[in-house]
Amino acid sequence: MATGRDIPEEYLEGYVRILENVAVTGRRPGRDELDARRALGEKAAEAGYALRALVGAHLAATRAVLGGHHTPDHVMAAVEQAVDAFAEGHERAQRMAVRQEEAARREFIDDLLLGRSDLGRLSERAARFGLHLAHAHAVAVARGPESYVDAGSAIRKVELAMTTRFGNRTFLLATKDGQLICVAPGDHDEVLAHFAKQAYAAGTERGLVAIGRPHPGAGGVVTSYEEALSALDLADRLGFEGPVLRSADLLVFPVLARDRAAMADLVVSVLGPLRGGRGGARPLLDTLTAYFDAGCVSAEAARRLNLSVRALTYRLERIHRLTGTDPGDPAQRYTLQTAVIGSRLLDWPANPL
Repeated sequence: MATGRDIPEEYLEGYVRILENVAVTGRRPGRDELDARRALGEKAAEAGYALRALVGAHLAATRAVLGGHHTPDHVMAAVEQAVDAFAEGHERAQRMAVRQEEAARREFIDDLLLGRSDLGRLSERAARFGLHLAHAHAVAVARGPESYVDAGSAIRKVELAMTTRFGNRTFLLATKDGQLICVAPGDHDEVLAHFAKQAYAAGTERGLVAIGRPHPGAGGVVTSYEEALSALDLADRLGFEGPVLRSADLLVFPVLARDRAAMADLVVSVLGPLRGGRGGARPLLDTLTAYFDAGCVSAEAARRLNLSVRALTYRLERIHRLTGTDPGDPAQRYTLQTAVIGSRLLDWPANPL
């Protein structure tokens, strides 16, 4: 990092002249002089010089001009004004650089996830963000109770935690459609796991994080992203609570949903008789859902439904009589559970099949 002695003289141009004129005339620095200081501050920021070192250089120049003599208040006021104007310009340039970086990152992530840019050009841009598209990557998508916005407090917390642990060349964070996206190398599962943990800790307790599988190439990033989005969609349709879903653990659901006609036939054939129960199919279907979600443990299913075990047992017996399929029989359970999953995927019975 540059020190005050390493700062080129061009960034101090005009500063000594301001102090000398103020010391002689007692006047304050003029608007043009302060604007010139702001412009030099911007230029120094664009050149990559740290503000601390630049301020140090100004203080060293101040000492050289004053020569250790008693300094009148109006001169010190001029020092303060000149350095403050310089710092203002420096900070303004940094803010502009941050906004430009955010815009470039947002544009890149859009092009990457939509696959709408030339592959060669996309690979060049990816290198700027630490991604090597020839390798496999995986994508995690965090969805919160409120939309994520660029430079929001939640994103800053997540990014700080991620860079503290992994540096800033191992992953890419960006927002898209109100969600927070993290792209990481496919063999760095710990990066996405840490991202999920930090996204939850940053105030998304009611949110959800979905992680796609690793896939090679630029198209692989798109595939992993779509898998993560599909996992979030399944969470909405099937009531998954997370907080983390991995698409690799949900592969059976797209398979089941692939043939809608066959799935609809299974649901109506197996579960259709439940419509003859008291209150219709919904109470009995909710009973099956809770029973299967509880690992077929009656006590846990009863607790989830706020029922007694005896009442749950009665409902299961009623389901057996209506459908002819016993939820407690391992040989018959698979068909019944698959039909229940299908009913959730197809939103039956609310959606007639």
